[in-house]
Amino acid sequence: MGNPNRFSIVDPKKSPIFYGYIILFVGSIGVLASVPGQTVGVSVFTDPVKDALNLTRNQFSNAYMLGTLLSSFFVSKAGIWFDRYGARYVAFFATLLLGFSLLLCSVSVTISQTVSALLNTDSWLVPFSVISLLFFLIRFSGQGVLTMSSRNMIMLWFNKNRGKVNSISSIGVSLGFSSSPILMNKLIDDNGWELSWQLLAVCLFIFSICILQLYRHKPEDFGLKPDGFSAKKEQERIDRVEQHFTLEEAKKTRAFWVIALVLAFNSFFITGFTFHIVSIFGSQDYTKSQAIAVFLPISVIAISVSTLCNILSDYINHKIYILIMILSGFIASVGLLLLS
Repeated sequence: MGNPNRFSIVDPKKSPIFYGYIILFVGSIGVLASVPGQTVGVSVFTDPVKDALNLTRNQFSNAYMLGTLLSSFFVSKAGIWFDRYGARYVAFFATLLLGFSLLLCSVSVTISQTVSALLNTDSWLVPFSVISLLFFLIRFSGQGVLTMSSRNMIMLWFNKNRGKVNSISSIGVSLGFSSSPILMNKLIDDNGWELSWQLLAVCLFIFSICILQLYRHKPEDFGLKPDGFSAKKEQERIDRVEQHFTLEEAKKTRAFWVIALVLAFNSFFITGFTFHIVSIFGSQDYTKSQAIAVFLPISVIAISVSTLCNILSDYINHKIYILIMILSGFIASVGLLLLS
């Protein structure tokens, strides 16, 4: 990875406090910066963008699904980049790509009209293909790479206190994710969806500079230890014995597939619910503002549960969490089915 301090004026070894706490702060902001590429950030744009592209709700959501599925095939490659080049550079280029993708999204109607004119057609497949490609870019860069690199970076700087630190990060991230639809809806109402995406892109370009200055891959690159332990304390500390698996070894275990399928269901359900939340609540005669407002009480629950469970994760078997997720997913599915 070369000189870890290249292009930066910040040296973690000279920090007056353990630099992991700065990583915790800026890494959590990095996860929040991925909101334009997350479902909570895209869902607010659904109605105005689909209408501008003359797509039905199903066509628009299918384009989003296609873009998301395509991006998932490349995220594992980003994991290799993360190990090879470090969190700093991976997050930096992911942020630039996300910002550039949002600029393209803001002119998606113009792009679609240009392509339609060149092909001499007015088929819905043109705007569908254009927005699918753009969804691929924002999902890969935002929901995929930027989120992955920011979260993994935080975890690398902590070991013994990883659960507690993750709970602190989750509080800010949950609150930010839950309030972002309300803020973005206000942004769209005041500026229109095109300018809103452009303003978000500018913010990302500014944040990319902060990434170069503050992101650091792991403490060992600077002669530091996770959790801020000194070399002497590190020798005295008895670490947990952990069994590590390669990707091929992990795929041969039952636990890998059980956890992967549970997380996949969770992603499908939450993505579908969030993406169509205005339509779902509209079916029960709720307005768009009322539908988006549901994210605030959701954030209270999310923060409470994530804080408690992250702290307890250092002490209890994670199998219990998987069972709770399965049961909760079943209850949520039945509840949404019987929403009326």
